Amino acid sequence: MKEALHHGGALDAAVARFGGARGDWLDLSTGINPVPLPLPDIDPELWARLPERALEARAKAALRRFAGAGEGAGVALAPGTQALIALLPHLFTPGPADVLFPSYEEHGRALAAAGHAVSRFSTLAEIAPQTRLAVLVSPNNPDGRRFSPGDVLSLADRLGSQGGLLVLDEAFADAEPEQSLSREAGRPGLLVLRSFGKFFGLAGLRFGAALCEPALAARIETRLGPWAVSGPALALAAGLMADEAGVARLRAGIAARAVLTRRALAAAGLEPVGGTALFSLLQVPEAVALFEALARRHILTRPFPYRADWLRIGTVRDEAGSERLTEALREARAEVGC
Repeated sequence: MKEALHHGGALDAAVARFGGARGDWLDLSTGINPVPLPLPDIDPELWARLPERALEARAKAALRRFAGAGEGAGVALAPGTQALIALLPHLFTPGPADVLFPSYEEHGRALAAAGHAVSRFSTLAEIAPQTRLAVLVSPNNPDGRRFSPGDVLSLADRLGSQGGLLVLDEAFADAEPEQSLSREAGRPGLLVLRSFGKFFGLAGLRFGAALCEPALAARIETRLGPWAVSGPALALAAGLMADEAGVARLRAGIAARAVLTRRALAAAGLEPVGGTALFSLLQVPEAVALFEALARRHILTRPFPYRADWLRIGTVRDEAGSERLTEALREARAEVGC
């Protein structure tokens, strides 16, 4: 599969394939907030020094407050959640591992690469009794499914009683914090992955975290090694997470842009079948052809190799983007015939 279709955000590959300059494109291929907060000032010395322990402690404390995690939760910081997804499977003896499908595919890839026998599930009841490692994404990417907190905690408790673990990926929970189970982190059998870049709109900062039992957090940090997260990333993330007024503005802005995006889709005659505040999932015939028709108009979206009728569209940043999306969708649908 071409790079432009493998993950969202491959704008260079899209430009190489469909032409135009980067500035011509409307990139709606990810679930990243397109309007981040202004960056707070940081000490310029942080760019020249290795990160100090006090800076890491400040970032952990800010994350704990932001996520609602109690003092009993261990916190392991990493250069992005993807680094934790790749690392975690290597902390456990290879065996049966169940992964939600459809969902973020890197979880299954990482487990398989570490030698685990990966099975897929679509409901929690399908998780096999012998499974000791399971991965759940809630809200889910790309369909936006939410899972009952009570059911999720029951599964974590079951796995924990057997020496297993539930990895709960909350990459899209920050826009709707009532969905988060970070407050339960620290209990046996539960590890919550927290992403920073999507909600804050700063994916390039590379900052993520695992909230789990303290002993497991220590194992993760040992595998990551010292200075895993840069000093500037620690300082910027801590400052932004501690800015309660800024976080409230972010949530309001994300909600407003979600309305703009869905209004654009409705004006083009389309109704999402799922999604979150940061993306919408469409079910349309010939989704890849529609993706390509939009790309020829320099709008980048996200098709899926396992569902030829799915297309995910991120949120627009303003009214102009909304109007452009509506017009492009109308033209592309007429061209493709869907």
